[in-house]
This record gives sequence, structure tokens and C-alpha cells, in this order.
Amino acid sequence: MRVNGEIVLVLASNSPRRRQLLALGNWAFSVKVVDIDETPLADELPKNYVLRLARAKALAVSEKASPENIIIGSDTTVVDGDSILGKPNDARNAESMLKQLRGRTHQVYTGIALYRVQDEKMLTELSVTDVPMRNYSNEEITAYINTGDPMDKAGAYAIQHSDFDPVESMQGCYASVMGLPICHVMRALQKLDVRPAADVPMACQNLLNYQCPVSSAILRGENPSP
Repeated sequence: MRVNGEIVLVLASNSPRRRQLLALGNWAFSVKVVDIDETPLADELPKNYVLRLARAKALAVSEKASPENIIIGSDTTVVDGDSILGKPNDARNAESMLKQLRGRTHQVYTGIALYRVQDEKMLTELSVTDVPMRNYSNEEITAYINTGDPMDKAGAYAIQHSDFDPVESMQGCYASVMGLPICHVMRALQKLDVRPAADVPMACQNLLNYQCPVSSAILRGENPSP
């Protein structure tokens, strides 16, 4: 649908973090929740995995969308070596993941897919970010798990959790680790002639209290790698 003649984006996610980040562009958007199988395929590379799921989410929503909608699907996963770490099954699984990641650097892969319903045009973007974790204690792990926060997070953590504060330092896209690399979204939307009504990079940095070293390169069309 359109609001005041403007294209309305549709976010194919119920994540409050993704909603918060997408709102930074002052785009009109709605939210539609989809439920898809997120099981990795045999020997599937992390890049292929997140992009496949992002596309699947966008296409699943397109069945209920109107021709004027642009749908945004996104998927984020934590990768440690050759292992894809999804959302934990239970508290024990969350503890295992957090101990595995402790004191080491892993990667977060976020794939996004933008699908314009009217002409079935699909664009994809990939963000890969190095995430160095601090050497948190077993007691901190237990306290964090008891909050319930890890259970719906890939890798069993949220980078923005102020009490647990799991990350040692960051040199990449903070928003991507939260689930939506908003500069990548902005870059893709511009290819579809949709521009923001706000300074998205500045709004993102202000929200996250983070001076981003990669936003300018992303918006120039580059893909900063870890």
C-alpha cells in the first residue's frame, strides 16, 4: 500500500531491534512476521545461508503484500570457524555457545534481501563483521542466561546488552551485529529510487553511541571485509 502517495516498506521480521534500526530512515513501513525453516543445508556456507533465508523471508511476505510494497528480509548468524551458531535451544546450549565464543574473535554474517513486488526485482546485500568477545566469567554467563535475553539471539548474545556487555571492541558495522546493517539497506533502497528522509548514518551512530568506521565506505558501494 501507499501512505500519502509514498511507497511503504514491509519489514519481514518481528525483531524490535530491526524495527528500531529501520525507523532511523523515517521511511513509512509496516511489519509482517513470517515463520520459515532456518535449518542450514548440508555444507552450506554462512554467506549462502543468510542470503537464502533473507530471500525466503522476503518472498514469504510477498504473497500477502500489495504491488507497491518493497519487502525487506534479513537474517543474521554467528560464525565461529566452520560452525554456524544459530539461536540456542535451551539454557545449556546458550551456555555452551557463550563459553565457545569467550575471549575470541568470531564473525557475524547478516544478509538482507529487498524485493519490489511490482516488478519482482530482488536485491541482496551481505555484511560480515569481526566481533572480538571479552573474557567474561562463568558467573557472568549464568547471570546473563537467567535474564532470558540469549534465547532468541544467534550465538546466544546481544551486542547491545548493557549489563552483560559481551564485546571487547568493534571496528565494523555495529548495526549488522544487531540484525540490520542499515547502511546496506539504505544503499539497496537507493538502487530502487527510495531515499531516506533523515541522515541515516548519523542517526545510527547517535542511537548506538558508536562512531562507525565503515559507513562511508558502504555508502560508496564498497564492502569492507574483516
